[in-house]
Amino acid sequence: MTDQYAIVVTTINHPTRAVTELQENAHKLSAKFYLIGDSKSPKDFSLPGAEYFDLDRQLATGLKFAKACPTKHYARKNLGYLIAAREGSNIIVETDDDNIPREGFWTPRQRRMSVPTVTDKGWCNAYSYFADGTIWPRGLPLDRILAESGARFETLPVLEGDFPIQQGLADDNPDVDAIYRLVLPLPVTFHDERIVGLDAGVWSPFNSQNTTWWREAFPLLYLPYYCSFRMTDIWRSFIAQRIAWECGWKLLFDRATVFQIRNDHDLMRDFAEEVPGYLNNEKIRRTLEALPLKSGKGAIAENLMACYKALIDIEVVGAEEITLLSAWLSDLEAIG
Repeated sequence: MTDQYAIVVTTINHPTRAVTELQENAHKLSAKFYLIGDSKSPKDFSLPGAEYFDLDRQLATGLKFAKACPTKHYARKNLGYLIAAREGSNIIVETDDDNIPREGFWTPRQRRMSVPTVTDKGWCNAYSYFADGTIWPRGLPLDRILAESGARFETLPVLEGDFPIQQGLADDNPDVDAIYRLVLPLPVTFHDERIVGLDAGVWSPFNSQNTTWWREAFPLLYLPYYCSFRMTDIWRSFIAQRIAWECGWKLLFDRATVFQIRNDHDLMRDFAEEVPGYLNNEKIRRTLEALPLKSGKGAIAENLMACYKALIDIEVVGAEEITLLSAWLSDLEAIG
């Protein structure tokens, strides 16, 4: 099957530098570029050549999720995934409107590789293999920051793996949490040309800012709505990892192929919205590890529902999530 790439971004801004450069260079991957708006997006948004979906155009898709999903939330990005899948894409590269692509962003992805791989089960600070000094990804439990520091890239065994989910890093203003931003220096430049795999049972948060997904893993793209805004992609990542292991898949961390010129943020507000993660990420890991999920790719939808029900049971995700998840799975089934 020929690789058909899609780039998916959600935005509430006029075209940023990142969005403009993504549009201008999408041809390098022969990729379609999908932009998903929201109720806060400019009414006069215009970027010739991009597939821009405002709320009216989203509803016109006929997707159940378009009708079910509330506005004013990053989870509307789910519509971009569904639209790309329905239009035939078999590789989705998702990013954000403040991540500037480097030339490496346009390199065709490779799914099966032999790479240095972390095999010690439990939490892993994946950033520690790409940077000197103390740094950690948003979503790593605070009590694991020092425990997981000092990792040595050179000691990792090289193992073969199937990596249908691949997290690319971001230089300058990487995806760290509010505590890091409040007390430690930026910018940060990661070591170039490194690549690290995470074996089954190895947990690391990953984000939605520079991430590649193959079609078999598309169901795991689902971003939850009824949870902390700063945890939606992080808790998605935990669920995706847990289900991926049942499919024989591993997670890949790749070099920085973007650099971030970060949109304006209120760091104390970010901190407040990250507190549910600081308090619950270890509980979520234990809960997901204990779930008796089914093996095989044919069980992904069932496993996804089981994971969200488990997070609802421990009261980190709202019960209303099931309605949105059901719409998502129904749309995917119709897409085929």
